[in-house]
Amino acid sequence: MKELASLARMDGMAQAELCARGEVSAEELLDACMVRIEALNPLLRAVVTVERERRRPAGAGPFSGVPFLVKDSTPWPGLRWSWGSRLFAAQAAHQQTPHGRRLVESGLVCVGKSAMSEFGLLASTETLLEGVTHNPWDLSCSAAGSSGGSAAAVAAGLVPLAHANDGGGSIRMPASACGVFGFKPSRGRTVSAGMRGTDFGDMTSDHCISRSVRDSALFLSLTEDRSSGMPVGFVREPITRKLRIVTWTRTVLGTEPEPPVRRAYEEAMTLLSELGHVLEPIEPPLFSGPELGDAFFLVAGAAVASIIDRIDQTRGVPVQTEELEPFTWALVETFLSRGPDALLHARAVFAQAVRTYLETTRGYDVVLTPTLATEPWRIGHLSPVLKREELIRRTARTNGYAPIHNIAGCPAMSVPLHFSESGLPIGIHFAAAPGADALLLSLAYQLEEARPWKDCWPPYSIPTLF
Repeated sequence: MKELASLARMDGMAQAELCARGEVSAEELLDACMVRIEALNPLLRAVVTVERERRRPAGAGPFSGVPFLVKDSTPWPGLRWSWGSRLFAAQAAHQQTPHGRRLVESGLVCVGKSAMSEFGLLASTETLLEGVTHNPWDLSCSAAGSSGGSAAAVAAGLVPLAHANDGGGSIRMPASACGVFGFKPSRGRTVSAGMRGTDFGDMTSDHCISRSVRDSALFLSLTEDRSSGMPVGFVREPITRKLRIVTWTRTVLGTEPEPPVRRAYEEAMTLLSELGHVLEPIEPPLFSGPELGDAFFLVAGAAVASIIDRIDQTRGVPVQTEELEPFTWALVETFLSRGPDALLHARAVFAQAVRTYLETTRGYDVVLTPTLATEPWRIGHLSPVLKREELIRRTARTNGYAPIHNIAGCPAMSVPLHFSESGLPIGIHFAAAPGADALLLSLAYQLEEARPWKDCWPPYSIPTLF
């Protein structure tokens, strides 16, 4: 078997190529992955369910034999499907989604489920069901969320890539906090992973968190909805033309990022200028930040309320207080207290925000902002037991850039270009017009080539420790 750390350093495509050449077997890739998980997951708590049956790849696709994780928001046959919630702690999935079938056909081998915040509601992966997922760069820091388990597992070298999804920054925030690549596709770009049917679900895009841009680009090509009118196939090359890039740093609340984030952002602007792109600083779109945040969490509360209603009708016993976290209950209660027009009002707020955003950014190729306004925060800063108002305030302070792209259906990505003086990763955020996924991925290739991050491993990772 290949030496443990050498396999951990390889992205998914490299592992698949080794397997295709016969230099390593699919069984050896799986065995090595399990050893890595057993060695480091007790410290990080990134993986919440392990697939104990050793399965050969069902597909002979381009990722054949490569181990990966599925975020616990998504069903995977035979595995627990908890959504990070005590309400579903004993639930197991039996069905496969269209998205999952594409991944099986690609040859990816699911080795387990990754941790998430309850129902993906919070930007920190710490739940009353599973406990805390630690950031491999600093164990006292959050891995962010809601896809924190996927980001921590990829950053630590447990798997080369992991499924994730993003309803308001849930791929991009943990990618930034953990120093890996996180891409959110355009709305409707990929086949269903089972999240659609509510306003919150329809804002959510399924994709992956990866170490390399090419893994992300290949993953996207394999899961595209070919009837969407948007498929572009496998984007393989860096961009060769100059881009017109609009820039701002003010968050939706009207605040500026912390000094370490500002320095990282300025370094990114310098890099982009050196690469020949034209940067144009402007005043950001004028939203009512508190109103937009209130609408976002109303939509989230409505989604959970529909789950509770379904459970209440089917099992005969109402959902109990201790089955959901305090923050989740607070969102549901707030939604229900607003009356029958709450969702209509939230949709109107969204529609106005989208019009403002698209008008402000029209004519530009790319929008450049920080991913997060702060460095990775300490565990407990976004704990689900805090009061609703305080959690929303803290969330808005750090996540002041990402959600508008979910609301508008734009592709967006966090690129791991920088580290603070304290050694923590700081992602830089790029977004484009709906459907312009290929443009963003081409830019990501160029940035990866200019500032390679593949050898940047955190202290609590397989390559560093072994």
